Amino acid sequence: MNTHALHIGTPDIPSSRQSNFYLSFTTLPAPKREAIETIYAFCRVTDDIVDENGDVTEKRAKLRDWTDELQRSVTGNSRYHILNSMSTTVRRFNIPIHHLYDLLEGMEMDLNKNRYATFSELRSYCYRAASTVGLMCAEVFGYHRVRTKQYAVHLGIALQLTNILRDIKQDAKRGRIYLPLEDIHRFGLSEQDILANVYDDRFRALMKFEVDRTREYYRKAKEALAEEDKPLFTAARIMGNIYYLLLRRIEKVNYDVYSKRIRLSTALKFMVVLMLRLRSSFPKDFHRYVRAELPA
Repeated sequence: MNTHALHIGTPDIPSSRQSNFYLSFTTLPAPKREAIETIYAFCRVTDDIVDENGDVTEKRAKLRDWTDELQRSVTGNSRYHILNSMSTTVRRFNIPIHHLYDLLEGMEMDLNKNRYATFSELRSYCYRAASTVGLMCAEVFGYHRVRTKQYAVHLGIALQLTNILRDIKQDAKRGRIYLPLEDIHRFGLSEQDILANVYDDRFRALMKFEVDRTREYYRKAKEALAEEDKPLFTAARIMGNIYYLLLRRIEKVNYDVYSKRIRLSTALKFMVVLMLRLRSSFPKDFHRYVRAELPA
């Protein structure tokens, strides 16, 4: 296959202050912010290959070609600037290359699977699609304690599960169901019920179960983050808190993710950024003055 068929350019890094990404990573010094933006660009292009309209067979071919080009960038030069920049970032921050290939496997899962029988299967997908990104970013942030990498793993799963719960309606339109089938059946629902956006007591019970499970991953992430590493991970903590509030919003609308899109106001996101910066500046005294519902 001719790799020019991919039509890949350099994607725009979001500059809008409404972007969760933009808000989270403005706290970083320039070299680290540039590295994170490179990781974001790599992930975004990879995701676009999978999510673009088109034949699945063609998308598989494009993803294989993208993977081959990544290997070329590691050993020499790719024809794509994004991949060459990513390889430079990998070398500069000693990012294990297997995280990139794990991410590519996660994207391939989206081409090969539109159902997950068990949570174990879904967790594996979440790790590849999201925890891998967190682990790459962890090397850019730096850390004192190795156990802090488990923060990236757990937070990635929590963020991906939050996305899944928020996007049930949108995924159903594309014929995708990420909720584990074992859970759907446990609460008396069927695949067709999810595809048809059935909203009733059974669905609310299912969603409460899934939200509680997701909250547990936020809790695990918080426990894994070493105290001395918190200032280094302020950007990730901002992202985590924004998504945690999205999870709370799902609860507050009684799990009705069908009636309207679950989102946060820009003002609330800015408040999260401010609060996390204050926590980093005044870690011992902050909670005397501010009561927050944020996990990190």
